[in-house]
Amino acid sequence: MTYLQKIKSLGIVFLLVICATKLYAQDDAAELAKKLSNPVASLISVPFQNNTDYGIGSNGGTRNTMNFQPVIPIGLSKNLNLITRVILPVVTQYNITGVGQKQNGLGDALASAFFSPTSGGITWGVGPALAIPTGTNDFLTSKKWGIGPTAIVLKQTNGFTFGALVNQIWSFAGSDTRASVSQAFIQPFFAYNWKTGAGVGTNMEWTQNWKASTATIFVNPTVTGVTSLGKQKVQLGVGPRFNVAAPNGTNADWGWRAVVSFVFPK
Repeated sequence: MTYLQKIKSLGIVFLLVICATKLYAQDDAAELAKKLSNPVASLISVPFQNNTDYGIGSNGGTRNTMNFQPVIPIGLSKNLNLITRVILPVVTQYNITGVGQKQNGLGDALASAFFSPTSGGITWGVGPALAIPTGTNDFLTSKKWGIGPTAIVLKQTNGFTFGALVNQIWSFAGSDTRASVSQAFIQPFFAYNWKTGAGVGTNMEWTQNWKASTATIFVNPTVTGVTSLGKQKVQLGVGPRFNVAAPNGTNADWGWRAVVSFVFPK
């Protein structure tokens, strides 16, 4: 498939996502879209985020990463929530480690917990993050356990959401044959949602490897919409991915992201 064909396909999906919002009541859709733009909202959601990147490195490799990332809020008191989130990647890649070579399986998981006040003009949360070596292939895992702090801050007003999420992970256990880990993740984000539940937004995902002094940065603009599949409320999202920085020989030429989030309002 040529890049022009890929862009046309994305355009068709954009239209389907926007049209899907008309199938759902506007007031409910707007409220759900607002909560889904807030990573620490008091809302149970189960997103499946699929990322496909093409033209990686000198071999022109392809990598598909499907992130299963459930978010479950726990009310600790009237004024405090604990928001738990797990990200578990399922990876399939071709021509990355060598011509004709393929790896597939689980990558390493990241579990985060945010203690977040329920009131205030600015939403924020802080807590621990734990990296778990769940990778099932030597090329898909660090074989290291890691831990560190994570935090998020955001503001929502008049349909706009803007903020940032950060974490820092240091390895503390695992295989002695693998390098230790010191890695930061920085994710500024922005979104605008209409009353129909349709929205547009973008984020930057910056992973900084302090040990290797390398940075990997993706920019991900998306269009989203809220609808119902039967009785199940869902948010659909799609958009291109731009790999604007990567270690030498590992950058991707082009990519795309698609997200289906199953929503369970309280």
